[in-house]
Amino acid sequence: MISVEQALAQIFDLCAPLGQDTVPLANAAGRVLAEPVRARRDQPPFPASAMDGYAIACDPAPGQQFTVIGESAAGHRFDGTISGDQALRIFTGAPVPPGAVHVVIQEDVTRAGDRITILDSLGNGPNIRPAGNDFATGDTLEAPRRLSPSDVALLASMNVPDVPVRRKPVVAIIATGDELVMPGETPGPDQIIASNSFGLKALVEAEGGIARLLPIAKDTPASLKLVLDLARGADMVVTIGGASVGDHDIVVDVAADLGLQRSFYKVAMRPGKPLMAGRLGDAVMIGLPGNPVSAMVCGHVFLLPALRALMGLPAAPAPRRRAALACDIAANGPREHYMRAAIGPDGITPNPRQDSALLSVLSDAGALLIRPPGDGPRKAREIVEFISI
Repeated sequence: MISVEQALAQIFDLCAPLGQDTVPLANAAGRVLAEPVRARRDQPPFPASAMDGYAIACDPAPGQQFTVIGESAAGHRFDGTISGDQALRIFTGAPVPPGAVHVVIQEDVTRAGDRITILDSLGNGPNIRPAGNDFATGDTLEAPRRLSPSDVALLASMNVPDVPVRRKPVVAIIATGDELVMPGETPGPDQIIASNSFGLKALVEAEGGIARLLPIAKDTPASLKLVLDLARGADMVVTIGGASVGDHDIVVDVAADLGLQRSFYKVAMRPGKPLMAGRLGDAVMIGLPGNPVSAMVCGHVFLLPALRALMGLPAAPAPRRRAALACDIAANGPREHYMRAAIGPDGITPNPRQDSALLSVLSDAGALLIRPPGDGPRKAREIVEFISI
C-alpha cells in the first residue's frame, strides 16, 4: 500500500492539462481560464466623478462661490473646460472636464440659481477617479483560474467578448457488479440500487466536468470490456467496484488486457483502501471501491483534484481547513482515516457510525475529519484538519 499523498502524486502524473476552447463571455463563469487575458481599454477611460456634485477648477474652501456653466452626466460629457470661479453640475460616473481638479459633493454646497456656495461641512478628497484607476490597457487577468462572477464582470469591463478556457474533462463512469440495478428498477432478492455512479456524476458536474453515465457492467470480462469500449473518447474513466481481490473483482485484469498501464493499487486510507489508478489509452483511469461511502470519499480526495489538474489548475490535494474538536475521540489506526463529521457551533464532531456502507451518515456530514496514521487519542478543543464536502 502507498500513502494518500503518494497516490495523489501518481494520479497527478497522469493528468496533463487538456486543450483549449474559446467561449463567449456569457458562458465563461465557472470555466478555467487557459491563458492570461489583456484589457483592451483603460477603466475608467476618462477621469470620472465619484460623487454627485459640482466640478471646480481649484481646491475649495468654505464660503467660496462659483457660477454653474453646464452639466456632465454619465454618457453625456460636457464639451468644454472650466476655470476660475466656474463650476459644472456633475453626476457619479460622468466625465470630469479639462480644468477640473475637485468635485464638491452636493451636500456641501447651497445653490441659488446658477450660483453655488461652499458650506462649512466641506469634506476631504477630490472625489475624482483618475483614468485607468481600476486597470489600464494591457493589464492582465492571470491564468489559470476558475472564473468567478467577479472575474466575468472584470473581463466584460476589459472589453473581452470571448474567453480562452480549458476544455471540460469528459468523465466516463462505470458501476460494476451483478448485484446492481438502476434507480427505479425492481431489484431481485440479492440486488441493491446503484448509487455511487449518481453521486460521482454529481461531483464531476459540480466541479465543471462532463459526466457520461455508462451502463452497469456485469461481473464477466465480456460485459466489462463492452462497457469500457463505450468509454472511448473520455478523458477519464472511473470504475466503481470490482478492483479488489475477490473472485468477482475483475476490473484490473480486464483493463490490463485492454492495455492499462497501472500506476498503483491499494492506498493506506479508510475508507477507500482498494483504490487503483493508471492510464488506459489516452484516458486517466481510476478504479474506486464499491462501497458507497468509500467511492464518494475517494471522489473528494482523488477524483476532484485530478479533474482540477486536467483543467489546468494547480495539482493540489483537496483544500484542508482546521477546526476544534467538539468531543473526545479515540486513537486512530495505521491508515489515514477520513471520518464523516458535522461542523457546528462547538466545532467538528465525527459521527459515531463510520461504516463505509452508510450513505445516510455521509449525507448528514458536512466534512471529512482527517486522522493521520497512528494519530493518538484527541481531547475536545484540540485542533484537527478536515475537508469540506
